[in-house]
Amino acid sequence: MPASPSKNAAPCGTWPSPISAAAVAAGSIPLSMPLLDGTDVYWLAGLPAEAGRTTVMRRRGGKVKAMTPAPFNARSRVHEYGGGAFLAAHGALYFSHFADNRVYVVKWDGEPEPVTPAGPYRYADFALDLGQGRLIAVREDHTNGSAQPVNTICSVGLDGTVTVLASGHDFYSAPRVSPDGSALAFMSWDHPRMPWQGTQLWVADLQGDGTLGTPRLVAGGPDEAICQPEWSPAGELHFVSDRSGWWNLYAQRAGSIHALCPREAEFATPHWSFANSMYGFAAGGEIICTYIDNGTSRLARLAGGELHDIANPYQEIRELRVQGSCAVLLGGAPTIALEVACIDLATGGREVLARSIEQLPAQGYLSVPDTVSFPTSGGRTAHAFFYPPTNADVSADGSQPPLMVIGHGGPTGMASSTLKLATQFWTSRGFAVLDVNYGGSSGFGRAYRDALRGQWGVIDVDDCVAGARYVAERGLVDPDKMVIRGGSAGGLTVLCALAFHDVFKAGASYYGVSDLQGLDDDSHKFESHYNEYLIAPKPQAAALYRERSPIHHTGRLKRPMIFFQGLDDKVVPPQQSEIMVEALKNNGVPVAYMPLEGEGHGFRKSDSIVRTLEAELYFYLRIFGMAPAGDAPPVTIENLPA
Repeated sequence: MPASPSKNAAPCGTWPSPISAAAVAAGSIPLSMPLLDGTDVYWLAGLPAEAGRTTVMRRRGGKVKAMTPAPFNARSRVHEYGGGAFLAAHGALYFSHFADNRVYVVKWDGEPEPVTPAGPYRYADFALDLGQGRLIAVREDHTNGSAQPVNTICSVGLDGTVTVLASGHDFYSAPRVSPDGSALAFMSWDHPRMPWQGTQLWVADLQGDGTLGTPRLVAGGPDEAICQPEWSPAGELHFVSDRSGWWNLYAQRAGSIHALCPREAEFATPHWSFANSMYGFAAGGEIICTYIDNGTSRLARLAGGELHDIANPYQEIRELRVQGSCAVLLGGAPTIALEVACIDLATGGREVLARSIEQLPAQGYLSVPDTVSFPTSGGRTAHAFFYPPTNADVSADGSQPPLMVIGHGGPTGMASSTLKLATQFWTSRGFAVLDVNYGGSSGFGRAYRDALRGQWGVIDVDDCVAGARYVAERGLVDPDKMVIRGGSAGGLTVLCALAFHDVFKAGASYYGVSDLQGLDDDSHKFESHYNEYLIAPKPQAAALYRERSPIHHTGRLKRPMIFFQGLDDKVVPPQQSEIMVEALKNNGVPVAYMPLEGEGHGFRKSDSIVRTLEAELYFYLRIFGMAPAGDAPPVTIENLPA
């Protein structure tokens, strides 16, 4: 990689960059759940200056207004991951308040008023039953005080009366009232399945007294994952199913199920949170949809079984909702941070309503990734985004760049190419980054997603290792300066890669899982059987837990590591990291540890984000034998040779 004559030359990894750790910490405003109510557009926005409080925003007639004043925090805690925290319909706004989990209503731009009574209940995924003058929602009942609360579908009268409509399954989601108010569609699933393994779609008649008739099974089962049931304006039930091996669109017509557009593409994402939406109905009942094709989102009209692309600048599209001639969505791309946009379906015009990052770095400092696919274990192919080092002012001094491999969390999830300052922090300093969609990731069909069944800690690790070797063999990076980082589930990937392989020079674990049994012991209801899918059913899991838990293989850790751990973490307790740190110390391996007071599972404080990023950079450069750039504060590294 020769130096450009118009740029200063410097060793990769030490480049000065305008993308500081403080800029990453200031970061982006979390945006989610755009909705349409007539010509009004609503969405959720996080407020970093108010400790991350989430407010409902509304754009009406060109003016944007925050609809939920402090201290109201529009978030749901159902399933712990929440989602579906508000509904805007017929000029009224209903939302769940995070502090007390009650449902509130805002009428005619007034102040929020409580609807549900106080109590140990949580609500999400609201639908308006206009005929009965009530809401229908998912409720999570914590009155039993156990780790297994009771989930139901209930009605919520505007007088505060709450009535259970459907019960008996472990989980419910997506209650949807038919246009004529005569029927309710909803989904359910039961332990030990996660919703991307198998769910059931039901329809029940809505009786005159507000109760439900006997539910009828429409689709789904133990090995068919249903997503996003919706009624068309004409009253036909639509949904997404992976019965073909791909999450495709279907409709129920005259009692039969019809595939609308068979395609090797994904029209849904895993149900980690409520109210995900990837299609809707425009004027006249035309379907507008987004789908994931080989890791990249597309936007299209569906007509006559054919997809017709709608031009847009995005490579990641989610939370699409449609009304009339308007489609609102969350969109992002390699040079576009996530934003709320409205697309005029008649003219193709696009209006950005909110940006997660208002001031972006100059384009010359932004790395645009290449999509790469590479061979991996078992004759499989894995996928990743490769970000080359990019800096408008500096180029390499003839050396190859270090490589940082990132494994996403979940692990049933997906890396996207949307602009993230946390990635650009590294690439603008001369690191290459490989963001891996290992086997088990979503976005590539059911078989790819199920590759991790029983193989967590094996397949994900193999694919990160294979990806690193792939780019190194092509001369894109320095094979002696490859590192791997990850948090939570991605932390397990890091620890296993360093314990059971010799490809990486060093690694960083952010509140990483090192003890699978401990993760089971501390899990909440939604994920309490997840490891039965990822590892094995509990009667057979003990031996595999021990085999794959790095905490039982500390003697094999010979590569330098830095650990970051919130001291208030209830998901991965600090002792999991601390045991690993002590083992590396005793093994004579260079190791650093940064415990963070007041932080839990995921770091929220700006100071914590700044400290961890600067410490991680300092650690790698010291391990590489390079002089740390700038005035980054030093980090104590045990066992580091002088």
